[in-house]
Amino acid sequence: MNTLNAQSMYHSPDIRAVYSRVRQLAHLATDTADHLIDAVDILDHTREGLPIELGDDFLAVLSEEEARQEAGRRITLVTDLTALGASDALAAAELYITDRRRRGLAPQHQPPPMSPAQQAALQAVARGEVTIADDGKPYLRRDDLRLTISTVRALEARGLVAREDCPLWFHDERLHLTAAGRRDLACSFARPPRPTALTTRPAPPLPAAAVGRAR
Repeated sequence: MNTLNAQSMYHSPDIRAVYSRVRQLAHLATDTADHLIDAVDILDHTREGLPIELGDDFLAVLSEEEARQEAGRRITLVTDLTALGASDALAAAELYITDRRRRGLAPQHQPPPMSPAQQAALQAVARGEVTIADDGKPYLRRDDLRLTISTVRALEARGLVAREDCPLWFHDERLHLTAAGRRDLACSFARPPRPTALTTRPAPPLPAAAVGRAR
């Protein structure tokens, strides 16, 4: 938000929508952080035998099982709140870049073009949808896009994605964007297609009768 406020720009409807989304994401991040802190406090206080505030100033000393259930409810709430956070952030970034390009303010960085498969994979990684299963194959939480390990390795070779440990069952690693990946993906939004090279074909030979007339 501070980066947006520091820039002088025309507040078109799209830019106003970007501001709204960024504000929502900021509040979402704050709320989810509070819920996670509450979950940790519940477990810590229970271990120390201290009472837990369960709302309306009601204090109770919980058993370990009750404490795990209370903490689990808050973690489930965090999961629900953040389910669309990455997609919303990606949509806001694309809306912002597209509006700036429309006004002749394209990003200065011009990364090498990506194939459609690489572009789609990079966006899926940005949405937090790509993990690497125990068998080493990429797994995507959607059915309308096919992702191959060769595409993942191509993005890794360009330094656009990296792997980290994943806590999900049967999944060893999760993919995330690197700083270069975030930059290249943002600069690719609404990028005009590359001009196709025109090839000049030699004219077919004239029939013998036409050659005679030309003389």
